[in-house]
Amino acid sequence: MTLFLFWGAITVITYTYILFPALVVLRGLIRPHPYKLTELDPLPSVSVVIAAYNEVRGIEAKLNNILSLDYPRERLEVLIASDGSNDGTDNIVRQYKDRGVTLLSLQRVGKAKALNAAVSASTGEILVFSDANSMYAPNAIKALVQPFADSKVGGVAGNQKYLEGSNSGLTGDGERGYWRFDRRLKKSQSNAGNTISATGAIYAIRRELYQPLPDGVTDDFVTSTRVIAQGYRLVFAPDAVAYEPVAGSSGVEFNRKVRVITRGLRAVLVMHELLNPFRYGFYAFQLFSHKVLRRLVVLPLLVLFFVSPFLWEDGLLYQGATLAQVGFYSSAVVGIAFGGTRIGRFKIFSLPFFFCMVNAAALLALINVLRGYQIDRWEPQRQEIGEHRRVLPMTVKVPSKTVVHQDVNQQ
Repeated sequence: MTLFLFWGAITVITYTYILFPALVVLRGLIRPHPYKLTELDPLPSVSVVIAAYNEVRGIEAKLNNILSLDYPRERLEVLIASDGSNDGTDNIVRQYKDRGVTLLSLQRVGKAKALNAAVSASTGEILVFSDANSMYAPNAIKALVQPFADSKVGGVAGNQKYLEGSNSGLTGDGERGYWRFDRRLKKSQSNAGNTISATGAIYAIRRELYQPLPDGVTDDFVTSTRVIAQGYRLVFAPDAVAYEPVAGSSGVEFNRKVRVITRGLRAVLVMHELLNPFRYGFYAFQLFSHKVLRRLVVLPLLVLFFVSPFLWEDGLLYQGATLAQVGFYSSAVVGIAFGGTRIGRFKIFSLPFFFCMVNAAALLALINVLRGYQIDRWEPQRQEIGEHRRVLPMTVKVPSKTVVHQDVNQQ
């Protein structure tokens, strides 16, 4: 039984982190299915939809960024759904009324209902969704809408990038490394048919494909995957770039991961129909591997850790496996202990820490889902942006006194 548990855990872990990504890349190479790249003339009308809660120190930077993008102003509207903000956010947004910005001042209803209200009030052919702390590259919206020239494309996932060189604490290297890896997978997934889902920082769908969101789910996942459920493609646009800072505190990042994974698992339950391989083929396989197995791999990791010592007497292989795990988790502990120092920033410590943090968050998220705990609202965590200005691309301008919050609905 112990041997079965050991090798079963090894199989699941190896598949999740190595074999599945390799299969996705291989499929993209063997069976490419690129979307059509033709010019859109005229460009479609676009509604940028943003749900905001108490963004007084950052909303001005966001609005200035959106209004400065290289997209015809007569084809662009911006809607801010203020979800019960009481810090002056609404007053700032009202100052942009004459520049095509619409404010929906709502009671505290949660992000899902705020987005539903904003979409109902919008008029654009294409809905672009963004977070209040994401800064877009000048050509981001043009690049985001370009794939819609292909009538089979119903949604487009943009390219979220974390700022390089910022003093982002212990989690920075791990977060950037994860997203660099995820971008490569998205390219391969898209090339083979569909990327799995979009990130809330930057994505777009055809207006007619939007369906009202339920509470307690990851809104970007549900909104973007509903495109696939309705028979359209969800593709990746690498040139549609949004920039964000990484979390400056491992405590803040851990809580965010718990919330995001809790909502993400609930979202998969809501969209469980997409797990049917007889209807959705390879996409169902991708969805299960990426959004279920990868989030639950903490379970075989725990099994492997606890059963390995019992196989010590069975040979060098099991001894090596035990020692390797002890060494890896010890490195994570060093990362925690020296997180605020130069030692803690060494990748030999920071990457194991990030890996353990994410899987610990996944375990708590699984417990949340099993006990029926639902997260509809939360208080955003913010960090001064002054330290990030020097690492923003030159074309993305941010006022020096703004604050960028770390509350992002990521995949």
